[in-house]
Amino acid sequence: MTNLNDSDRAAETSPGTDDAAAGPTPGLGWGDYCVPALIFLFCGVISYVSTTFDEALPLIVGDSMQPRVFPIFLMAVVAVLNIGLIAQVLSKPASRRDWEPYQTWASAVLFGVFYFLATFVDIMIGLMVTMFALSIIWGERRVWVAAVLAIVTTSMIFFSFDLVLEVRFPRGLFTDWYYG
Repeated sequence: MTNLNDSDRAAETSPGTDDAAAGPTPGLGWGDYCVPALIFLFCGVISYVSTTFDEALPLIVGDSMQPRVFPIFLMAVVAVLNIGLIAQVLSKPASRRDWEPYQTWASAVLFGVFYFLATFVDIMIGLMVTMFALSIIWGERRVWVAAVLAIVTTSMIFFSFDLVLEVRFPRGLFTDWYYG
């Protein structure tokens, strides 16, 4: 008697199956066209809006860049990465899945929760909660590791912006306490 794995048993027991209908076939779907097009549209809109920024006085910026330069540069980088995405999709189309895994949908909902927390509670608390929950959703089993990651990363972001870059965050529960 030979040992069969589950897929061999399924192939033996299901009559009339052929290799063509056995699984999803790779090919380009509508998302492979729409997503890159939307990314290019987004880059164009942001670049156009950036050109409407007023020029900063030389007293403020000195010899550094004008405020409009960074968003345009960032959109150029995103456009180049989008070209890489298109090349990757065309060279090796992914097989189609019936449904996205639950982590994808939970992450999308979590970003909505982040928006709510950042707007009405505090941006730092929202960032901590989101980082913690994303770690758990995407498979971190040790709760203490997810908590340390969320607290340390958020603290590093906050203090880097506050002490090094001297950028103040919007007021909220934590920032009201910290700023006094």
